[in-house]
Amino acid sequence: MTQYYGTGRRKKSIARAYLTPGTGKITVNKRDLDDYFGLETLKVIVRQPLATTETLDKYDVNVIVRGGGFTGQAGAIRHGIARALLVVDENNRAALKAAGLLTRDPRMKERKKYGLKAARRAPQFSKR
Repeated sequence: MTQYYGTGRRKKSIARAYLTPGTGKITVNKRDLDDYFGLETLKVIVRQPLATTETLDKYDVNVIVRGGGFTGQAGAIRHGIARALLVVDENNRAALKAAGLLTRDPRMKERKKYGLKAARRAPQFSKR
C-alpha cells in the first residue's frame, strides 16, 4: 500500500499527516474531521491543500496531531498535508506555494519577561 508522509507545525502543535489513495476521508487522532473540529472555518483550513491541488476525493488522510490549541492544530495539519502532497507529486509545488501553504508560520507565543505581568503587560501604574 502506497503511503505519503508530511510533517506540519504551527505554534506548539505538531501534526504527522499520512496520505493514502482513497475516497477523501480525513481522520484526525482516530476521529472523523467533523467530530474533531467543531468550527467550520477550521475544517476549511484543513481541506485547503487538497482543494488547491484538486485532490479532495483522491486521498484518504490520517493525521496524528499533538500539542497546542485547536486553531494551531488545524494550521499544523494544513502544513503537514501540503508537505505530503509534495511527496505525492512535485508538480503540486507551484499551486501550493502560490497559495502560501508550504510556508511554516513563524508566529509564536512571546515569552513572559520579569517585572511584567505578561509578555508586554506592565503592572498598573500609580503616581502615589
